[in-house]
Amino acid sequence: MRTLWLALCALARLWPGALAGCTEAGRCCPGRDASCFARGWRLDRVYGTCFCDQACLLTGDCCFDYTRACPARPCIVGEWSPWSGCAAQCKPMARVRRRLVQQEPRNGGAPCPALEERAGCLEYTTPQGQACGHAFVPAFITTSAFNKERTRHAASPQWSTVTEDTGYCMEFKTESLTHHCALENRPLTRWMQYLREGYTVCVDCQPPAMNSVSLRCSGDGLDSDGNQTLHWQAIGNPRCQGTWKKVRRVDQCSCPAVHSFIFI
Repeated sequence: MRTLWLALCALARLWPGALAGCTEAGRCCPGRDASCFARGWRLDRVYGTCFCDQACLLTGDCCFDYTRACPARPCIVGEWSPWSGCAAQCKPMARVRRRLVQQEPRNGGAPCPALEERAGCLEYTTPQGQACGHAFVPAFITTSAFNKERTRHAASPQWSTVTEDTGYCMEFKTESLTHHCALENRPLTRWMQYLREGYTVCVDCQPPAMNSVSLRCSGDGLDSDGNQTLHWQAIGNPRCQGTWKKVRRVDQCSCPAVHSFIFI
């Protein structure tokens, strides 16, 4: 390229006007513009019509001085704005932040990066300050067989030793689960193999998993409207997890044993 430039400079002294290009024509155009041309030498060493538009870099018909007359200018953006708040309380929403373009890209310069980012968010309290997060925290579950070792009488000192709470049962329809569930074959975690997509499962809520004040189990999804996707995770293998949607609350669980679980 340097040798070509020196040769063209020598030619210009012998033949004035031979180096007419983008600079002399005063042209420098964005995109593809067939009217943005000049007369002079091209980068492929052909003399004639040459172009000063951005697309000439792709078509190979730029004037010899295009890169000097039309230097590439990258996009420059400003700093990210602060994250916005959630659009509403007590339901999974999105927060957003943005940044502005301070310099548009020109002449094949680097394009602008993303100007907007979104991230999930959830406000766990209503405008009145009431908690509403039970539906959205992950449900930690294990097989109902574990209940044989856990009586209805709570072991926690927060529960009365003379009070027996019957608890309640939540029915969910499973939507997705990781492949790690099917790989379990240890005696105490083999129950995870029976988790399947599209099945209705029962999850029992009872002491001591039941909160002594709210009488709720964490992640029970009771506040959801049935259309919200809720998350669960198996105790014993944190990689066995998935999603489900609430079906209903009932007093007693009635699912088959392999589809019966308890909140932990």
